[in-house]
Amino acid sequence: MIAFILWAPPWGFFCLTYAVAGWALYEYYAMALAAGRSMEKYLGIVAGIGLMVPLVLGHYAVFVGCLIASVFLFACVFLFRHGAIDKVSGQLALLLFGFIYISIPLAHLALLRSQPHGIQWVLLVLMMVMLNDTCAYFTGTFFGRRKLYPSVSPKKSVEGAIGGLGGSVLAAGLAHLTFAPWAALVPLLLLGLVVGVIAELGDLFESLLKRSFGVKDSGTLIPGHGGILDRLDSLMFAFPLTYYFILIFQV
Repeated sequence: MIAFILWAPPWGFFCLTYAVAGWALYEYYAMALAAGRSMEKYLGIVAGIGLMVPLVLGHYAVFVGCLIASVFLFACVFLFRHGAIDKVSGQLALLLFGFIYISIPLAHLALLRSQPHGIQWVLLVLMMVMLNDTCAYFTGTFFGRRKLYPSVSPKKSVEGAIGGLGGSVLAAGLAHLTFAPWAALVPLLLLGLVVGVIAELGDLFESLLKRSFGVKDSGTLIPGHGGILDRLDSLMFAFPLTYYFILIFQV
């Protein structure tokens, strides 16, 4: 993965982003939609990937138009393939939510890569989230006493969450000392703290979704880890956050 980030051309990186988004949408729709909605699932994957293209290319008016067209398309699909009428609104909402939860945030991964120092920014986000996860695990294992949110994720602890935030801040500081020296230290540490919070909330939110769908993992793509959505949950909101952080603070 690191080699691909470092040496793949931008178009190759964008294609990988679309592929990852497509698989994440596939896992999400497999959990969220009923078994009889196969056509809607695959149409949702195609539409979700398609929506990313104008957003990545910076054609925001085209993106809004495509989004409206997608809503109209699925309104018509569910109108003529409604099945159990009392479930239509919930299933349609879940399908469209896939665009908001997966397609739009992952489009910001490609947008982040297109920024000056884009490769370093992508690596930084991965580093902050991975150190957050690692530090949270070990801190929670050795020092965890108080449950963080047992109804959603019973194994997570308050102590682990605090350790995870420390890991994200540490990652930001290490990046400043190594591969991101152009970025001022204080804003970078602030970014690490906020990304740490967002990463942990993203993880909890995906756990909430899985519990509501009655599944343990989003898929089986990665043995011992679950699906690709299980690996992306902490990153999903971190990419847009970092992208707009760069735009606002001009770092």
